Amino acid sequence: MATSDAQTSNRAIITVLGSDCPGIVAAVSGTLAEREANILDISQTILQGIFTMTMLVELGESVEFSELKGKLDDLSESLGVQITLQREDVFRYMYRL
Repeated sequence: MATSDAQTSNRAIITVLGSDCPGIVAAVSGTLAEREANILDISQTILQGIFTMTMLVELGESVEFSELKGKLDDLSESLGVQITLQREDVFRYMYRL
């Protein structure tokens, strides 16, 4: 499915990976809500105690990508999980077939 540049310019992919513990989804989604980022799609699973989550989010007009990345980096450290934020257009380019 093709996606226009206008649609992907304000969207990002967030991945979370680490040991499962209560509150990961709440913490990540709360951080996004505080910055008016909208979760468009989410997938999560737990494989033998390893938590994985992938989110497609739409960033609001006032959201600074670098500021959100910094907040997610801080959250990553406090939760003890790996959180990656990547612009959707960069993600699509890197993983194109």
